Amino acid sequence: MSTQLRKERERAQRHQQIIDTARELAEAEGWDAVTIRKLAERIEYSQPVLYSHFANKAAILGAVALQGCVELAEELRRAREAATTRTEMFDNVARAYLDFAAANPARYDAIFVLTTDLTFGLDAPQPLRDAFAGLEAMFSSGAEGDELGARTEVAWASLHGIATLERSDRLRPELRERRIALLVESWAAFA
Repeated sequence: MSTQLRKERERAQRHQQIIDTARELAEAEGWDAVTIRKLAERIEYSQPVLYSHFANKAAILGAVALQGCVELAEELRRAREAATTRTEMFDNVARAYLDFAAANPARYDAIFVLTTDLTFGLDAPQPLRDAFAGLEAMFSSGAEGDELGARTEVAWASLHGIATLERSDRLRPELRERRIALLVESWAAFA
């Protein structure tokens, strides 16, 4: 292996190590605990080395968000593909999204809550568009263009609201199944 190839591989591994360490630290202590200094100490590299990979904390958050979107898109795809009916697809996707948010709070916050260097909307990076497309696919047979986008955004906003309120213990746990059922019914009504 050439020296150049080895250096590129080591740089890629270090890049991923920074992302993984930031995510792990955020999952353990929250995003406020994630600082360039603390990351440098944890991975045993100098702060300038971290800055050679990421301009700032927002860029690290963005990298965590992009990887989280890849994982979320895969979860949504599996949920859709496991369904045998349209209603089951809506139910599976709702549960996959809410379960992802509950199981991965640091990633979820990086994707949807905290300020990053990422662009959202039509100019978003591919992993973000793929995650949105995972929701959009549920409604693509019943709408197109702006109507499809609006339906998907309403579904996403509903899921995000439920996920956020559940995580902060502002919704009654005993009503979770009914909330999901009502959400699925509303999607079926305009799909």
